[in-house]
Amino acid sequence: MSGFKDVVGHSEIIQYIQNAVTEDKVSHAYILNGEKGSGKKMLAGLFAQTLQCEKGGTEPCYECHSCKQAVSGNHPDIIWVTHEKPNSISVDDIRTQVNNTVDIKPYQGPYKVYIIPQADLMTPQAQNAILKTIEEPPAYAVVMLLADNPDALLPTISSRCVQLNLKPVGDQLVKDYLMNEMHVPDYQAEVDASLAQGNIGKAERIARSPEYEETLESALRMAKYADSMPLYEIVETIKKLTAEKDNIDDYFDIFSLWFRDVLLFKATKEVDSLVFKQELNGIRERANKSSYEGLEKIIEAIQKARARLNANVNFDLTMELMFLTMKEN
Repeated sequence: MSGFKDVVGHSEIIQYIQNAVTEDKVSHAYILNGEKGSGKKMLAGLFAQTLQCEKGGTEPCYECHSCKQAVSGNHPDIIWVTHEKPNSISVDDIRTQVNNTVDIKPYQGPYKVYIIPQADLMTPQAQNAILKTIEEPPAYAVVMLLADNPDALLPTISSRCVQLNLKPVGDQLVKDYLMNEMHVPDYQAEVDASLAQGNIGKAERIARSPEYEETLESALRMAKYADSMPLYEIVETIKKLTAEKDNIDDYFDIFSLWFRDVLLFKATKEVDSLVFKQELNGIRERANKSSYEGLEKIIEAIQKARARLNANVNFDLTMELMFLTMKEN
């Protein structure tokens, strides 16, 4: 059972939601945007529960009939829109779950709340269908669109919604959360918090997952020895990464942070601000070998590789270019 007080970070958004509830200024349409794992579902769920709570406060009470239904996922007036196809929300999904039911008055609560996770996967037809509801909503309807990539939503939708942008949570808050709630030891929590880059969902996954440890070791090894790797080894490394395609974003994050550490150490010679303090010898060695310009080129190459893969460029080629940049600089 968690209320807004248990959410880590996002205090401005929570303040905004609670003010809207108190002042009775709830809008008909919201876009909650932030990367995967940033807490969109949790915030939308708490917002919906608060709107329906029979005590009418600024937090769900968890005692009334409405809150109990919401927790068990059976509230008739809180509708989580689902979709069959993994990568798209079709016009039929929106019609059957939203448009065809929105004119039926709420069964028990004051509102009828529609929450659409991964709203950025709506096809243009689906978006046009939801637009009808957003343009002329019944007084009791509230639509929440949750999006990792809000740019995928039509401007006509964005302009009619209140935008709630989930910003990364500060490293210290993430570290405290990992130590207090998940009992991660201090030094580990610090590394995990840096790797999570302000994303609580990601921090939890890193702290819980034994596989992540393996990814971390493997990625650091690649970053450390990239400059001395003969070509045949680079080919082997790329093969290994092909098998790990699902975790490739984690690899990019670790590569970026490691080379950022090298750049930082080269500039300041300070250890305190490094993420990978335990890798100091490797970091010092690399800082002596590479120029500032070379390190900036490498960090840029890692970002480019990430962007290329998102644009579906050939995997092996993309990785080869990145490792060659790491080797040459």
